[in-house]
Amino acid sequence: MDTKKQSVIFTLEDEKEISDLITLHLERAGFFVEDFDSVKDFRQFLNRRIPDIAILDIMLPDGDGLELCKELRSNPRTKSIGIILLTARAHESDKVLGLEYSDDYITKPFSPRELVARVKALLRRLDKLENEKKTFTGLKIDPNKRQVLVDGRKIELTTTEFSLLELLTSKPEWVFPRDQILDMVWGRDKAVTDRTVDVHIS
Repeated sequence: MDTKKQSVIFTLEDEKEISDLITLHLERAGFFVEDFDSVKDFRQFLNRRIPDIAILDIMLPDGDGLELCKELRSNPRTKSIGIILLTARAHESDKVLGLEYSDDYITKPFSPRELVARVKALLRRLDKLENEKKTFTGLKIDPNKRQVLVDGRKIELTTTEFSLLELLTSKPEWVFPRDQILDMVWGRDKAVTDRTVDVHIS
């Protein structure tokens, strides 16, 4: 995610006064906001544009915000959207369930200033996750998912193989001594020898 561009926020809230309040404060903070009052309109607009963050109410006239949240997470095109649930459901069980699929959970009544602060905090987390992904020519390493792609194709690696690759690509121009590799990847396991490093690298 490019922090220099204007971040795009989608809001889904059927109460106009609350929707207008959210939009007002987010726009004042410098965000571009698209507001929706129905799940149908929200879904349709996703075909045109993907936001950086979606702020979703749960109880909506034509659908359930939590189900929409699950839907966004299961779709490869939308699973990286930052999601904040903004709802009147304040029971602990609702929060726990909501946080299984969202990045943050805010209960009504809420402070608009706090909402803006949480949006900014979430954007920082998303930026950090994006920046942590290492990309080389044809090779992409995602340490958060512990996933490796070569020319878009997923490569299955063992835990040790991934840790070794992650170490070696952390400083591409650095020559790591065998003893340092052993210590950083395998720890102080006495059963591991220099030959183990050679076998894994080959």
